Amino acid sequence: MNSLYSSTVYIIIAMIFVVISNLTEKGAETIAERPERIKMLNEELMKVGAKVKEQYLLFGDIDFINIVEVEDAEKFLKAMIELNSRGTVKTRSYLAIPVDRAIDVIKGLPSIGHPH
Repeated sequence: MNSLYSSTVYIIIAMIFVVISNLTEKGAETIAERPERIKMLNEELMKVGAKVKEQYLLFGDIDFINIVEVEDAEKFLKAMIELNSRGTVKTRSYLAIPVDRAIDVIKGLPSIGHPH
């Protein structure tokens, strides 16, 4: 008996985001009282398939820089909106592409045409 079936294979390609964070006054108070809250946030992000790969506290006009591996950009978007809505932090997120991968993409895709 021949039967046709279809199977769908999903390949999950993790994306890397650089997330720059600045604490609000409320956020600074929270961290001063409970510094472990920083790590608790990382655990919350894991629930949406986002893993904080590296995290640094900075001196200057930026408080934290985080390198985050993300499986689902839409879930990550929702998590970032919820995080910002708490009033403890303001973030900016940037999709990052490794240089070697960017070179492969640039070499492998057809040109859209040069204006000259």
